[in-house]
Amino acid sequence: MSYTTKLPASWNDEPPPRKVEIDLSSPGLAVVELERLLFTGKAIMSHADEVWPRLYIGDQHSAENTADLSKHQITHILNAAHSKRGGQPGIYRGMKITYKGIEAHDSCGFDMSVNFATAADFIHRALSRGDKVLVHCHVGVSRSATLVLAYLMLKQNLTLVEAICAVKDKRGVSPNRGFLRQLIELDGQLFGTHP
Repeated sequence: MSYTTKLPASWNDEPPPRKVEIDLSSPGLAVVELERLLFTGKAIMSHADEVWPRLYIGDQHSAENTADLSKHQITHILNAAHSKRGGQPGIYRGMKITYKGIEAHDSCGFDMSVNFATAADFIHRALSRGDKVLVHCHVGVSRSATLVLAYLMLKQNLTLVEAICAVKDKRGVSPNRGFLRQLIELDGQLFGTHP
């Protein structure tokens, strides 16, 4: 699997040439290779980072900082760590923010794939209108990153490796191994790259 950047030219006029090859046909080995690729990503130095034009991955703090949300003109928030006990969208009253909450646990056994299509549709509708989206969880590295990677695969036609390469240089992310296996499976369904 070779990778050349697919970022829109207007967003990154001079992308550095990259060649990344990862065989996804053996999910166990592929997980380790994908983790190595993820570890080459940018260190997290802020609460939220723009990883694709008008699409941000962030942590809980970024979702609760209403001043920053207004400053960055965030119009949609996808909370990948929604809980009935907290993280309610009440703090956005009076702001023009559309909120969607997904209850997801950051554990290898949790089936995040059931949320891929819903999350991708939510993000895609907003971005298609020129709006800005923040996808967040508690730390902004696993659950939120998984949903953004799935969006890039489902709606931007990026392979998993291409999606990781697009995101990791903007924000260091690290989906857990269970989520990586689910993304590998999605890659196979979309691109038929492995059995």
